[in-house]
Amino acid sequence: MEPQYISLMLGLLLAAFLTLSSATSPHDNFLRCLSLSSNQSSSIARVVFTPDNSSYSTILESRIRNHRFWTTDTPKPFVIVTPLLASHIQATIHCSRNHGLQLRIRSGGHDYEGLSFVSHVRFVLVDLINFRSVDVDVENRVAWVQSGAILGELYYKIAEKNKTLAFPGGICHTVGIGGYMSGGGYGLLFRKYGLAADNVIDARLIDVYGRILDRQSMGEDVFWAIRGGGGGSFGIVLSWKLKLVSVPPIGTLFTVRRTLEQNAINLIHKWQYVAPKMPHGMYFDVALSQVKSTRDGKKTVVSSFIAFFLGSTDELVPLMHERFPELGIRKKDCIEMSWIESIIYLGKIRNQPLEVLLDRDFQTPLTLPSYKSKSDYVKELISEIGLKGLWTSFSENEAEFGVIYFFSYGGIMDEIPESSTPFPHRAGNLYKIIYNVGWKEQDNINSDKYIDWIRRIYGYMGTYVSKSPREAYINYRDLDIGTNSEGNTTSYARASVWGRKYFKNNFDRLVLAKTMIDPENFFRHEQSIPPLWKKE
Repeated sequence: MEPQYISLMLGLLLAAFLTLSSATSPHDNFLRCLSLSSNQSSSIARVVFTPDNSSYSTILESRIRNHRFWTTDTPKPFVIVTPLLASHIQATIHCSRNHGLQLRIRSGGHDYEGLSFVSHVRFVLVDLINFRSVDVDVENRVAWVQSGAILGELYYKIAEKNKTLAFPGGICHTVGIGGYMSGGGYGLLFRKYGLAADNVIDARLIDVYGRILDRQSMGEDVFWAIRGGGGGSFGIVLSWKLKLVSVPPIGTLFTVRRTLEQNAINLIHKWQYVAPKMPHGMYFDVALSQVKSTRDGKKTVVSSFIAFFLGSTDELVPLMHERFPELGIRKKDCIEMSWIESIIYLGKIRNQPLEVLLDRDFQTPLTLPSYKSKSDYVKELISEIGLKGLWTSFSENEAEFGVIYFFSYGGIMDEIPESSTPFPHRAGNLYKIIYNVGWKEQDNINSDKYIDWIRRIYGYMGTYVSKSPREAYINYRDLDIGTNSEGNTTSYARASVWGRKYFKNNFDRLVLAKTMIDPENFFRHEQSIPPLWKKE
């Protein structure tokens, strides 16, 4: 063949290739990368969903726990991956890096600001729904649990094997293990055994380079960082090795309610003195909410005093009479039940079999479909005058589905050094405050008025809570306290504004750990830890 014809043929082939390449969609290119990068190319195709797939919207919505982030204007993932194997995650990280895509990692979908499933830049959602195995070793009092499991699955597996072993986690059984552990995690047993993160003894992490690391290979600094430094900054934790703790066969629970007419403000003022000094085995909180009076139907505020005690009614009632006689706890106010039963009772899933803990879609009345939360820490007693201001706020219409929780500290939390994990809120705190307001989904168009209500309360409370910094809890994420810059890249100075509120002096060590494990800052979002090279 003549050289000129060869050149012509090559030109035509090149043109055809370029035409074909230009017609290939970005989704096709990404999917091709996943297939080539995974040593399980046939299986990965079954767990990748683009917007054209009929299951895409169902998978996305199924674990959105806050419908404030489920609107027509909410950014949606470029692709959803529900991995079955670690190699699927490794391939997703590799291809996302190569295609300039950010990652969002979702275990249970409870991130209070939606950062586990929403981004304002193009992103891939890694949903860990299939990483949910739980392996309980009763003899050695440990459990390995994958990040996609929910707390209820962990609790059920423990109780199935031993009724006097437990894990110090929270009462909302649908919360995902991955995010919960990453932020510290507190619950009924935290005054006795510390946070969930205090009881993590190993983990398996996939880093930005696709390496699977355990505690030894990731190093103590990174292992320290993932136990309370917040999710989405250091890699994807596949599984956690947990230390199980002992509980008696029977504990005792009470919930008593008091209104303003029943001296509620004085009782809460006294609660501040009493609750942090109670025995380590007692969880004791107060919840404020708006209700309608049974007498005239007008709005009033009720204070619910809620306690769970690792002991019998015969032990608890004399203790309450000695320490807090004003509350008037009687034997008939108390209910004896096991630790696992208390999770069901306080989680508002009463009259259900134990198997309800396995139902990650079970709807509880703890929160409405849409909500906004904020948090505070209290180091000095709030005066009765200060507490009265909260009552005034609950007279407003926006408070119909509002609630404020006071969670007492003390116990072993006073004994664990604040540098033991990134979670620094230990000795010196009397209690934590959680502000929450919800609204019905059809009222999303008016969400600003509810958010403004909770911001007004938060502003009012500034006089009475921690200062310099005004501390906050990372698992009750709040973008009001600061965010990273556009595209989620940020400087050390900007990140430290919100970072010191969550982590205090532990923030600097988190930055060093980030620099070690993810120097390129691939794992990032609006409140992710920056690497050291971003320091200014």
